[in-house]
Amino acid sequence: MLVEGRRDRMALEQLGFTGPIEVLNRGWPVDDVLVHMLETYGRKSTVDSGPSIVVLMDWDRTGGRLQNTIRRNLESLDVRFDERLRSTLMRCLKPETRVVEGLSGLIEALGPLVDMYDDALVNHPRAEKETHLP
Repeated sequence: MLVEGRRDRMALEQLGFTGPIEVLNRGWPVDDVLVHMLETYGRKSTVDSGPSIVVLMDWDRTGGRLQNTIRRNLESLDVRFDERLRSTLMRCLKPETRVVEGLSGLIEALGPLVDMYDDALVNHPRAEKETHLP
C-alpha cells in the first residue's frame, strides 16, 4: 500500500492493517518511489495475482493531484494498481475527515467494521482470490 506520509501509515496500523505500507513523502521524487515499489513488490500480488500496489492518497486537493500523478505514471508503465479503498473511504468519510491520518480518530467506529470485513473474507470460499491488499 502507498500512502502520503508517516502519520497515514501509523493511522492504518492502528486500525489493524497489516502488510507493507510505503510512504510517498520520503524526500524522493514520485517516480523513484514507484520504481522502488515495482522492484520490491513486482507487478502482481503474490497472494491473488491482482495488483501489487494499493494507492491511498488523502481525498483533499493535494491528495487528488498526487493520486492522478501516480495513476498516470503507473499506467504509463503498464502497471495495474488498486484505487478502490481510496474511493470507498472518500465516499463514506468525506464529511468526517479528508485525510488518511484522520482515520485514527475514528478507530472506535471503524475498528469493528475492519474486523467484520476481515472475518467475511476469511469465511468466504473464494477469500484468497478476492483479497486485494498486498
